[in-house]
Amino acid sequence: MLIGNRKIGINQPPFIIAEMSGNHNGSLQRALEIVDAAAECGADAIKLQTYTADSMTIDCDRDDFKINDPSSLWHGRSLYSLYEEAHTPRNWHYEISQRAKAKGILYLSSPFDLESIDFLDNLNVCAFKIASFENNHIPLIQKAAKTGKPLIISTGMSSLSDIEIAISAAKKAHCNDILLLKCTSSYPASPIDSNLKLISVYSKLFNTEVGLSDHTLGIGASLAGVALGAVAIEKHFTLDKKDGGVDSSFSLNPDELRSLKKESIIAWEAVGKIKFEISDSEAKSLQFKRSIYVVKDIQKGEKFNENNIKIIRPGYGAHPKYFKKILGKKSNSNFTKGTPLKIENLI
Repeated sequence: MLIGNRKIGINQPPFIIAEMSGNHNGSLQRALEIVDAAAECGADAIKLQTYTADSMTIDCDRDDFKINDPSSLWHGRSLYSLYEEAHTPRNWHYEISQRAKAKGILYLSSPFDLESIDFLDNLNVCAFKIASFENNHIPLIQKAAKTGKPLIISTGMSSLSDIEIAISAAKKAHCNDILLLKCTSSYPASPIDSNLKLISVYSKLFNTEVGLSDHTLGIGASLAGVALGAVAIEKHFTLDKKDGGVDSSFSLNPDELRSLKKESIIAWEAVGKIKFEISDSEAKSLQFKRSIYVVKDIQKGEKFNENNIKIIRPGYGAHPKYFKKILGKKSNSNFTKGTPLKIENLI
């Protein structure tokens, strides 16, 4: 499939998405600097989130609208105040999209309401990302699918049935360019809960490209995902974790994003193909494998023994598997020390 002008698939290097989220900390200038840094570090795309606090929830003090999990990064916050702090103002999007274009990376966003789809479509966004928390919002998926743009759908908090319903809704709206992202929707996510083996399972079950939206710390899980077939990696990105921000603690900094880009390509290249032949690069090293050599002068008619032949390097003599069969046999010619003992010498 194509996202913008970028081919996505198992035969392509991993598609790296830098998620800005709320790490702009309410500053357009910082948002633009994040785009610049993402491009400089090798990201293929910058991803935003398009919503307002009012399109996500209501301003209400009831416990239902508060984050009560003591282990949450946002414990005690109301949903409304959190979304108000983290949202990216709509009047920033055009400038950010143009900055991405100027820097040579793609501009993506997650719409969280129907109006945002129209807004983003008018900005010519390359693809719509359906967040894990929205993948049961069937009208949202259907409207995004009808634009003809590719859909990226995260699978956090979803059963197989949930994913099937989301994909079916997209396909019924005539969208066939779908990229699933295996996702664990906890912040930060534990590697133990990542279950990356599902990447290949999803690929087979849903016959679609599958990547990874990774909320773990660092890049280890992302690289494992590439090794297991992930064609895309999405990671939250910030300029400096010390600057704070709603997602900064589990985001990559520029050094980490640069490493992710480099090491993900290495991991993808290392997976390679299933082949049992000796590679071309290995062939020149065959000379350094062991073989049977004459290590002491041997006269014609003299028997081969463990003192006059040995299994040593280099590999120009007979295969070591013949060694015991040769022992005790009479030599049919003279051999000098250092001569490779070849099968044709013994016939």
